[in-house]
Amino acid sequence: MILFEKVRWRNFLSTGNDFTEITLNKSPTTLIVGNNGSGKSTLLDALTFALFGKPFRGINKPGLLNSVNEKDCVVEIEFIIGKKSYKILRGIKPGKFEIYCDNELVNQDASSRDYQEYLEKFILKMNYKSFTQIVVLGSSTFVPFMQLSAADRRAIIEDLLDIQIFSSMNVILKQKLQAIKDEMSDVSHRREVVKVKIESTKKLINEIANTKTLHIEKTQRDIANSKSQIVTLEKEKASLDQEIVKLQSEVVGEKKLVGKSNKLNSLIVKIQDNAEKAQSEINFYETNDDCPTCRQSISEDFKKTQIQTFQDKITEYGNGLKEIDNELEKINTQIAQIQKTLKKIKDKTFKSQEKNATITAVNGYIQKLQKEIDTIEQNKTIDTTHTDDLKALEKQLNDLVEDEKRLVNDKHHHEQVSILLKDTGIKTKIIKQYLPVMNKLINKYLSSMEFYVNFNINESFEEVIKSRHRDEFAYENFSEGEKQKIDLALLFTWRAIAKMKNSVNTNLLILDEIFDSSLDSNGTEELLKILNSISSDTNVFVISHKGDILFDKFRSIIKFEKINNFSRIVK
Repeated sequence: MILFEKVRWRNFLSTGNDFTEITLNKSPTTLIVGNNGSGKSTLLDALTFALFGKPFRGINKPGLLNSVNEKDCVVEIEFIIGKKSYKILRGIKPGKFEIYCDNELVNQDASSRDYQEYLEKFILKMNYKSFTQIVVLGSSTFVPFMQLSAADRRAIIEDLLDIQIFSSMNVILKQKLQAIKDEMSDVSHRREVVKVKIESTKKLINEIANTKTLHIEKTQRDIANSKSQIVTLEKEKASLDQEIVKLQSEVVGEKKLVGKSNKLNSLIVKIQDNAEKAQSEINFYETNDDCPTCRQSISEDFKKTQIQTFQDKITEYGNGLKEIDNELEKINTQIAQIQKTLKKIKDKTFKSQEKNATITAVNGYIQKLQKEIDTIEQNKTIDTTHTDDLKALEKQLNDLVEDEKRLVNDKHHHEQVSILLKDTGIKTKIIKQYLPVMNKLINKYLSSMEFYVNFNINESFEEVIKSRHRDEFAYENFSEGEKQKIDLALLFTWRAIAKMKNSVNTNLLILDEIFDSSLDSNGTEELLKILNSISSDTNVFVISHKGDILFDKFRSIIKFEKINNFSRIVK
């Protein structure tokens, strides 16, 4: 379990040169209040910046530096894991990133990116997405679990169940499998070369047994044939190289096409979003006779005009999407053709390399034959050198055959393990065991907030939501208040699973303006009951504008105020 103790910052956002410090494990429940812009949500940005190098809200890094002092921005966080105490320090102008374990600086030889990866994988054992799903529920840039992609949902649940190690193992296994395949290719090539050498040596031994003249003539013919073979091989290789150059000219525009495809896909998303907004406007005018803001009635003529305007926009968006789809189809056809060409290039490159390797082997053979001719011409007696060479080559061939058998066996074993380590393997079995527990907890928390639906997450991390009447709904079908109850139920469930697994369990829970948004009075009361029922090793922080309503509901109060453009805690 990660026990967060304190966080402190200065020259961070609207905070001045004096440190602002909050003790994180002091009170079971703490209410943070203050006027708009007083700095009460700075706690969230300070926490995520210290741990992950980026703020919770969508603020760029230069924007985190206090605009008055413009230097010496520092954020520090202290926490305990087991028997070890940690402190993380990050700064801007000058840039700093330091990790201390039991007051000693952790090795900084690695790059900043590797240093962050070490912090997330081996100390925190969670990343930014997991942190914002388990520790924080905010109302600004927070992306609820139900709005994440299936891949991001899987990553968070794998972190919760502490099974991301299987993904890391699978990556390492793929690298090993590729290394085995490369080694097999190398061994196969060496085996063929040795076989050529063996045949050459055998021929050489037989030829040496003949008379000097016959041997020299025979050897010279072999040399001539080998040179002719090299000429043929070089022509074939040159032809292959020309084809490769020609094919490479056909794939020059691949990156440009892929970039255009990505841009068109992004444009599709934007157009679809605009179409949804336009439909939302139509729905508004079709279902509302009065303006919900100023309470004035909306005339029928104005409603018809607005509805027609947005309907025209939807038609325009639809036409645009058809044009983009047609263009995408053309681009994808070109990309597919380029991929085929790339495969041809790869195949021809491999063949060219094979030709080159054979040429090298034949050249070696020619050199060896020439040496034999020189030896015979110098009337040197035949010794056992060639016989010894043949024995050595035959032993080398046997060793290579054994190596090839071993590699085939290793490849088979690695492929079997790879099946287990894929997403559909052992991880899916573990997740299947926990899905019923997760779904039970989610429905328990939903019932506690008087939201009576049957909520289930399936193996593909998609939601299946049914009402009492067994009607099926999706997350997007619900009101903002109902969505927030689902988000809260998921947050409490992930924390319960994390505590059960002791994987990314922490003492910290922060709710940012949750009481200020879409929860009704009953939802507020039920949420307070849940917060008060959380175990004693949890420290809950609630950031809210509703201080007058919530003051007597919390053990501790922190109030922020802004004086002379600097935020501070009221003491």
